[in-house]
Amino acid sequence: MLAQEPRLLLPLLGVVLLAGPALAQLRVPLECRLDSGAWSRCIMEVERLGEHWWICAGDQRIEFRHDGKGSITMQRGAGSPWQAVRASWSADATLCWDGVCARGAIPLD
Repeated sequence: MLAQEPRLLLPLLGVVLLAGPALAQLRVPLECRLDSGAWSRCIMEVERLGEHWWICAGDQRIEFRHDGKGSITMQRGAGSPWQAVRASWSADATLCWDGVCARGAIPLD
């Protein structure tokens, strides 16, 4: 019975681990706001915790990479240029990267 408990908890937390031969991926439902738009549901997918993740909000995919030294780059859609961004937390536990904001159970490294 104890071996089944973690499987029951993951859906309650809104977190799903997808295991494959090449990668383990974490999917987390959040709320996102792009630029000064309205808050809406989104999904954060994490390939490597603290290193490579992306947010899927509507038909947009916004990808992030952290170099391990404090620099984060963001790409808004395939083919768009990568740009350096700064991460900042607000008092209401919202994490933003230069106009892309997320709130909820954000996985941290």
